[in-house]
Amino acid sequence: MIVDMFEEKLDALSRMAAEHMAMPFPPGFRGLDIEDQDMVMLDADTHGYATRVLEGPLTERHHAGLTRLTAVFDKVLPAVEDEYAIKYYTHVRDMAVLAAEVENLREK
Repeated sequence: MIVDMFEEKLDALSRMAAEHMAMPFPPGFRGLDIEDQDMVMLDADTHGYATRVLEGPLTERHHAGLTRLTAVFDKVLPAVEDEYAIKYYTHVRDMAVLAAEVENLREK
């Protein structure tokens, strides 16, 4: 049962990462900091963690980084005002949350 759930979430993460790569980056967000977060780096870091999770287990350091990253979205998302950027970064946050879920299932 857990193996099936793991595989389903892993497949969903793979689809989300592909969808993410197909989405244009929000105009005006390059070089923009929101709540002391560089929005390009937030995007890149999230995609990097998702890719690492798809490739295999995270190190303890990377697992902690992913956990910290998911918490950043609680500060950043409410401060985003652009409609497309809200959609984009919600997708990015959901990808980070799903990557964390996959990693947590992998540990079981």
